[in-house]
Amino acid sequence: MSDRATMHIDGGSRGNPGPAAYAVVLAPEGGPVLEEAQTLGTATNNVAEYTGLVRGLELAADRGIRNLAVFSDSELLVKQMNGEYRVKNADLQDLYREASELRRRFESVTLAHVRREQNKRADFLCNEAMDGRPRRAGEVVAEAPAAAKAQPKKPKEAVTDERVRDDAIECLRSAAASWADHGPKHPAPELVWDQLWSILEEAGVLKKR
Repeated sequence: MSDRATMHIDGGSRGNPGPAAYAVVLAPEGGPVLEEAQTLGTATNNVAEYTGLVRGLELAADRGIRNLAVFSDSELLVKQMNGEYRVKNADLQDLYREASELRRRFESVTLAHVRREQNKRADFLCNEAMDGRPRRAGEVVAEAPAAAKAQPKKPKEAVTDERVRDDAIECLRSAAASWADHGPKHPAPELVWDQLWSILEEAGVLKKR
């Protein structure tokens, strides 16, 4: 198995603060997808998001991952971890420091912001945990449960050309910043390519053959 992986994380709170949970979807190259989703008691959305990042970094490090591309729909978390925003909230400072310490265990960790629709699996697992169906640590699941598939699909939100462009630029900008710091293989170009395809497919612009 390769030492490279992608990871999608999510955190949510019903009430903010209220009953909260986090979810991690870790996909090592050449290995099985690992999933975890657990409740946190009462917490805010941001605490839940950061807890998902910390737990995901622990899972990845324990499995020998050295180069990790992280995707989150929390713009605040991504910008704080990338040094664009300061962490002013006292409830987040300890989690931020813990995540920063864990990050040093890797050769490279990139964090990119994605829309919620590009973070569907982590979002699904997070809501499952809050509904009383947590996923135990490192559980391998091939696909969403059949019951989830049977639910009627919600109408797709219209995706504008401007939004597709902004998502694609953000993906490439994050990758370029990491390549400037760590070299052209961190993250691997194929991981960036897969993320771009995901953005284009979600928008209905292009589809893989």
